[in-house]
Amino acid sequence: MTKSELIAHLAAENPHLRQPDIELIVATIFDEITAALARGDRVELRGFGAFSAKQRDARTGRNPRTGEAVPVAGKAVPYFKPGKELRERVNGGSPQAPARVPRSRVEA
Repeated sequence: MTKSELIAHLAAENPHLRQPDIELIVATIFDEITAALARGDRVELRGFGAFSAKQRDARTGRNPRTGEAVPVAGKAVPYFKPGKELRERVNGGSPQAPARVPRSRVEA
């Protein structure tokens, strides 16, 4: 799903909101997540997942064309860890519970 498809889907589900307002809401959420990651903060959306920035160390890479060694600077890369609910929904619902043995009714 693209950003424009997300906005169109939200507009269809919420006819009481104007399209420009929905665009502003979506842009604001993405901007806030981006700003938090740029500050080095972690963003957790319960049931969905957590965004964080992981630090990669500097290393020596190779130019694929010439094979020459090239220094690659360290950098922060965005990382997403899905939450339990998201993983379960993507995998077809909640994990199957173990079969229960029915209790026999005791009549007194």
